[in-house]
Amino acid sequence: MGVVRNAHERVVEASAEDVGALLDRLSGPDDPLFPTPAWPAMTFDGPLAVGAAGGHGTVRYAVAEYEPGRRVRFAFTGAAGGTGAAGGFHEISVEPLGPRRCRVRHVMELEPKGLERLQWPTVVRPVHDTMVEEVLDNVERAAAGGCAHPVRRSRRVRLLHALAWDRPEAVAVPAAARLLRASLERPAHQDAYRMRMLPGLPRDPRAWAPMLRESFPVLGCEGGELLLRVDVAGLTARASILVDEEFVTLSTFARPDTRRGRVYWGVVRFGHPVMARLTMRRTHRALALAAPSAGERALARCPVGRDSLPAV
Repeated sequence: MGVVRNAHERVVEASAEDVGALLDRLSGPDDPLFPTPAWPAMTFDGPLAVGAAGGHGTVRYAVAEYEPGRRVRFAFTGAAGGTGAAGGFHEISVEPLGPRRCRVRHVMELEPKGLERLQWPTVVRPVHDTMVEEVLDNVERAAAGGCAHPVRRSRRVRLLHALAWDRPEAVAVPAAARLLRASLERPAHQDAYRMRMLPGLPRDPRAWAPMLRESFPVLGCEGGELLLRVDVAGLTARASILVDEEFVTLSTFARPDTRRGRVYWGVVRFGHPVMARLTMRRTHRALALAAPSAGERALARCPVGRDSLPAV
């Protein structure tokens, strides 16, 4: 397998100037195009400009060329999980076709090596093709007010998406979990797991309550923290869901109060970390897939209508 060239394009019923303005917001805090939170966000170590380094997920690249409002090229800075060899690039550009019509094109070139030759057709290309089409869907939503035929994820892409989804990491109970810390004296057990927040994920901790899989009584909700009572079988336990700008954190305090509680906790404490991680990851992904797309969020912030378009 030699050099791979992969191209996608779409004609959008909006001016090149309007679409170019959206392009200039790539990787920004209000990025209207990159399909997050369903996919990892595009981030750089600075504003969108030549030399900015970053990527999305495990794919690493840097801004190699940038014509504001027209074109941006990203040069791959190394192979990452078989998703891009050093020396290749991907580029998105806008070409005017008239006062209210333009063509948006995404082109990628790379030369897979070694195992990447197998990964490209089986794993990388299906995911890449879907992500790029979702970017173009968002262009239509944000610039033209809607997308008539959004791309659908194939079964293979859905499976790969589920397998690659981020996993919770174990951390100390956050100092900001004030409701939890004030709820139970001398807990015999405490743990916490967190996952990174993505643009578009809900900031209300009550939206994350399904990760506990049961309707436990709510003891309080303030400062981005939801506290629930999860007492069972002689075990006094509290669960905290804390949402801040960077992470959502699930923390637990537990204290056996009776012999029955000590026996119960002696059995379930081994499975608790596994179940906590599993339900947190499942909820994180479910909320990401259910969230409005970047284009829909951009449209909600700045509705597009014929009345707002310039006269011709």
